Amino acid sequence: MTTKTAIITGISGQDGAYLAALLYKKGYRIVGFVRSSGNTDLRGLDYLNIRDQVIIEECDLLDISQIIKLLSQYKPSEIYNLAAQSSVSLSFKQPIGTFHFNTISVYNLLEAIKLIDRNIKFYQASSSEMYGKVNSLPITEDSVLHPVSPYAISKASAHWTCIHYRESYNLFVCCGILFNHESYLRNPNFFVKKIIRESIKISRGELDKLLVGNIDISRDFGYAPLYVEGMYLMMQSDKAADYILCSGKSAKLRTIIEYIFQKLSIDKNRYQISNELYRPNDIEDIFGDSSKAKQLLSWDYSLGVEEMLDLLLAEELKNTHL
Repeated sequence: MTTKTAIITGISGQDGAYLAALLYKKGYRIVGFVRSSGNTDLRGLDYLNIRDQVIIEECDLLDISQIIKLLSQYKPSEIYNLAAQSSVSLSFKQPIGTFHFNTISVYNLLEAIKLIDRNIKFYQASSSEMYGKVNSLPITEDSVLHPVSPYAISKASAHWTCIHYRESYNLFVCCGILFNHESYLRNPNFFVKKIIRESIKISRGELDKLLVGNIDISRDFGYAPLYVEGMYLMMQSDKAADYILCSGKSAKLRTIIEYIFQKLSIDKNRYQISNELYRPNDIEDIFGDSSKAKQLLSWDYSLGVEEMLDLLLAEELKNTHL
């Protein structure tokens, strides 16, 4: 039996690490694309004990010639594109760079597939942020897109690019529309990770207050290690399609802070609102409906937000040095 090869762009992020671990268990040969092997943080792969099982290749996704060369070399059966400038806040400061990378990289990958081997399956990491100001909740795959940030606009453009290549060139292209999904490997600038890490510091007397922005908005939060299973299932389907992965419920950010504070016996007055952390525009409430993924892919997800927070807090405490 021939070993399947999967390429993962954005291998250094939480999704890349958990997906690599899953694919390794499935018997894949894994190739991870990074911008620069010398400057890329691969601690997620080390943490999951799969660093030695991943082939790391430098690849500038804005240079299609590099992509073509590596696809010809490794002959992948699947490509998971997780690479992006993924910070909503940063996108307001760097809108042009965000749009340029998040769209052109997708065009280059799809064009390379079209030129090299149209049988390569392609997964695109789309985002719930694309929906923005929605008319009704929950969001489904058919909801109207109304992005409200440069990041969301770039993701919406890449999303429609994928649909175009699927419909025009009959490529196997799946878009996973993931709502917020968290893990111990989450980048520290993301909300839940920041709240847990800084709350632990407050509980240990290492930090006085938790500074936050708008915490009266609500988001749909899930557990990343289970979401990457949904990505894998999409690529094993007979027919390419787009799927929402979400918990199906939203939680107010203020409620998350107060839950973590309660778990760590921190006084409720130890957080402070900072106007500097507000975004120019934000979504008030957003949650999705993952019925399609559960029915057609048999994706199994039932964790509530408190169960997820308990898992994250326990893992953070286990790995935080005293």
